[in-house]
Amino acid sequence: MTKAKVSLFKVNGNDYTIPFILLTSLFLMWGLANNMTDTLLAAFKKIMSMNDFQTSWIQLAFYGSYFLLALPAALFIKRFTYKSGVLLGLGMFIAGSLLFYPASNTQQYSHFLLALFILAGGLSILETSSNSYVIFLGPEDTATRRLNLAQSFNPIGSIIGVVLSKFFILSHLNKASASEREAMSVEQLKTIQTDELNAVMGPYVGVAFVLLLIWILIAVSKMPKTTDLSGMHFGATVKRIIKNKNYVSGVVAQFFYVGAQIGVWSFTIRYVMQELTVNEEAASSYYIAALVAFTLSRFVFTGLMKYFKPGTLLSIAAGLAIISTLIVIFYGGIIAVIALVSISAFMSLMFPTIFGLAVRGLGDDTKVAGSGLIMAILGGALLTAAQGQISDATGNIHYSFFIPLICFVIIAFYGFYSNRVKVV
Repeated sequence: MTKAKVSLFKVNGNDYTIPFILLTSLFLMWGLANNMTDTLLAAFKKIMSMNDFQTSWIQLAFYGSYFLLALPAALFIKRFTYKSGVLLGLGMFIAGSLLFYPASNTQQYSHFLLALFILAGGLSILETSSNSYVIFLGPEDTATRRLNLAQSFNPIGSIIGVVLSKFFILSHLNKASASEREAMSVEQLKTIQTDELNAVMGPYVGVAFVLLLIWILIAVSKMPKTTDLSGMHFGATVKRIIKNKNYVSGVVAQFFYVGAQIGVWSFTIRYVMQELTVNEEAASSYYIAALVAFTLSRFVFTGLMKYFKPGTLLSIAAGLAIISTLIVIFYGGIIAVIALVSISAFMSLMFPTIFGLAVRGLGDDTKVAGSGLIMAILGGALLTAAQGQISDATGNIHYSFFIPLICFVIIAFYGFYSNRVKVV
């Protein structure tokens, strides 16, 4: 017998294709913001002559905000609707992007961190709303495939973000080294930093105006409403989901996945600069190559989910990432750089697959459960900071990749575990 075709977007006679397309545009935009921000570590290291740990504060502000705003986002969505959450998140995204303008005028690192904190808070609300919303825009049986499809457009935004950074930020960095900057007069150094920080500001303010158009489009569009949960008891929901071992394991796996992803991407430019003896702009081309691999691989893995269990694919991908990371740690030169780029291909399915596996069978509790999985993004702040400290302490960026290595081992175990869990 021929297996019946299961729709991705139709459920109970409703077709949610258009709402899905609108939400997918948001996946692209926060991918752009995430990866444009990753390049700021290399930019600020040069602009302000910082060490790796100091630049990792960018990720601490960014992903720390994700952690702090995820639960309030869930409560907001619970009180109102997913659409309200999307509009609130987009609004904060716009505000944070616009704050890059005054930050570039004051030239204070802390002001850039504040702008990133507000911007990332909007992304936290946006992701808490959108990831869970996609789960409900079709049959539960195809939820993981649907989320992988939406997330497939996220790395397209990532590529756009790094390209913008390459041509509008990194290419405008003055070639003066840290020692040369130290020897400059205060006025000369300030002139150089003003030009560089204005270059940092430009793409963020430009993105804000694009986001404003998207905000208007979503505000005037009709979006489906999910079940009204205004009478739901938050405490009871939390008690239910923390007793779900599959969900809790998924949150842990997501924490380590985001730590691995942000760590790998944050230090890609620095690693390539060291191994190939190139500047920031040239090294960013390899970062773009990693994101292209990430994007193409995401579509491939989404297709493979028709034939393999998501947990099985997750474990295989994590195993391949482990091998590549070992090469990055113990080898050098172009071979290690190629291995570093390949890690992104193997990471591509991890976030949405872990998310989809973790919320299986949770039903209406997914609204709150989704916030826990977004809070796990804190791993991107803490583990990236740890990676920066290892790099500074050892004087060898290779050793810092032991952090992503440990993360991939944990993710591989979660893939195996999820296949053995029976969802009621």
